[in-house]
Amino acid sequence: MNAGVPARDLRMIPLDRIKVLNARDRNGLVFGGIVDNIQAIGLKKPITVTPRAGADGAETYLLVCGEGRFKAFCQLGEARIPALVVTVSDEDAFIMSLAENIARRKYNPLELLAGITELDGRGHSAKEISAKTGLSTQYVYDILLLVARGEERLLAGVGRGQIPLSAALKIVSAGNDDKAVQAALHEAYETGQLRGRQLLDARRLIQQRQLFGPSVVRSMPEKPDGVTATSLVRAYRKEAQRQQLLVRKSALAQQRLLFVVGALRELFAQEHFRTLLRAEGLDSLPRYLDGRVFERAVDDGSAT
Repeated sequence: MNAGVPARDLRMIPLDRIKVLNARDRNGLVFGGIVDNIQAIGLKKPITVTPRAGADGAETYLLVCGEGRFKAFCQLGEARIPALVVTVSDEDAFIMSLAENIARRKYNPLELLAGITELDGRGHSAKEISAKTGLSTQYVYDILLLVARGEERLLAGVGRGQIPLSAALKIVSAGNDDKAVQAALHEAYETGQLRGRQLLDARRLIQQRQLFGPSVVRSMPEKPDGVTATSLVRAYRKEAQRQQLLVRKSALAQQRLLFVVGALRELFAQEHFRTLLRAEGLDSLPRYLDGRVFERAVDDGSAT
C-alpha cells in the first residue's frame, strides 16, 4: 500500500446512514440516465464514504464521491449501497470529491471554480491548491485573482465557456478603458479562443458587466458561511433568469413602440388628422418619436 493513500474497505452501507455534504444541483436528463443505467446493469463503481460518530452512538458516513449514484439508489428504493469506506478528515474528503469532479470527462466548471474558492477560503495558497487538485498553479492563481476582485460575472463566463480566462484577466486589468476591453476580445478572436456565437456571448457578458457591475449577488450576509457549488450555481442561474426576463421585457417594449410608430405614421398620412391636431395645438411630438414617425413620411413626401 502506498504511503499517504487511505485504506479502503468495501461494505454494504445503509442509505439512511449516509449524509451528503455540499449537495449539487444536477441535470435532470443526465441524472435520469444514471438511474436507468443502474437499474439495467447495476452499480459498476461503488461510492466512497468516510465514517463519523453518529448522535445515536451508531456509525454514520459522509459521502466523499458518488452523489449521483447515491441519489439514484435512493430513487430506486434500495436500502443499501456498495461503498468504499476511507478514514479521512473533512478537508481531505472535500479535496477527494473535488479531484473526482476534475477527473470526469465532463466535469462541471462552476463546481470546479467553487471548489477552488472554498479551498482558498480555508487558507490554502494557490500552490497548495494546485498540488492537491492537479490543476496548474497559474490557473489557480488566475482564478483566485478574479475571486479577489469580485469578478463573479467573468468567473461565471469562464465557467460556462463564454470567455477564455486569459481574456477575462486582461479585461480586469483594463479597468474602465473600453478600448482595452474590446482589444482583449479582439485578441481572443484572432487567436481562435473565441469563435462565432462565443464572441457574441462574450460581448453580451461584457455589456452586462458594464451595466450591472462585476458582482452577480448584490447583497451578502455579514458573516457568510462560505461559497458552495450549489449556492454558486443557484446564484448564476438566478442571474441568467433575470437577464432573460429583461430581454423579454425589452423585446415587448420594442414591439409596442413599433406598433405605436406604425399607427402614428398611418394617422399623420391623413390630412384631416393633421388639420385636427394643428387646430388643437397637438401637432408636436417628442423628438425621438418625431424622428421615427416622420422618417418614412418624409421619404414618401406625405409630411407637411
